[in-house]
Amino acid sequence: MNPQNTVERTLSILEAAGHSEHGLSNSDISRRLKIPKSSASYILRVLERRGYLLRDAGSGKYRLGLKLMSLTRDMLTHIDVREVAKPVMEQFVNVTNLSAHLAVLDNGRAVYVEKVEAQGFVKMDIWVGHRLPVHSTSIGKVLVSGMSDDEITAILNLRGMDRITKKTIATVPRFLKEIENVRKFGFAIDNEENSLGVRCVSAPVFDLQGKIIAALGTSSTIMQLDDANLSGTVELIRSCALQVSEKMGYLPRRPR
Repeated sequence: MNPQNTVERTLSILEAAGHSEHGLSNSDISRRLKIPKSSASYILRVLERRGYLLRDAGSGKYRLGLKLMSLTRDMLTHIDVREVAKPVMEQFVNVTNLSAHLAVLDNGRAVYVEKVEAQGFVKMDIWVGHRLPVHSTSIGKVLVSGMSDDEITAILNLRGMDRITKKTIATVPRFLKEIENVRKFGFAIDNEENSLGVRCVSAPVFDLQGKIIAALGTSSTIMQLDDANLSGTVELIRSCALQVSEKMGYLPRRPR
């Protein structure tokens, strides 16, 4: 076999196996990729022996093996979510002229770890390293939404629920009800709950295991981020957060 063709065919087989929900047989691969059965069989045996594919003894179908997953996991552990998110955040800012920020959870607080400022006169009081409560911010709501209610309650009891503005959610039952909506709809809104006149929108960033590792969001004045612009901004933020998640190895669930 031509070495170049062998490499191309090997990668095509791995990609096909990765995209197949129930696995592929030698015949499936040969037919789908237009590879001679003898060539496909040789490549499949090598990939199986090296742990890159697993073969079901009953059906004879191949699917991705643990070796490939292990390599992927090792690679992803060395990726900094800030480096992955920044180009996506810059794209969001260019499209919307709204600032973008990225936050993580640390010791029961939401902490900004990256920020891209929009051009203009309106500047949000946000900086890298700024720590904020989870109960009054959209980033905080997103960051704790992957936790159990008991874990969230423990954070709230530890950190308190100061009423920062008249719109701040300041009781545990109301906050847990708010988190139900964050889980259901996949985003959070801070509607003047941390600062009067300011509205924030955030969405979760997931890792390979589907765990929330960061919150991607935007903040602006109520006038700039008004009701007419809110739904479009929410969809953009969710899309950007999903882009970052996928670059971190996250595979969203496909509707059945």
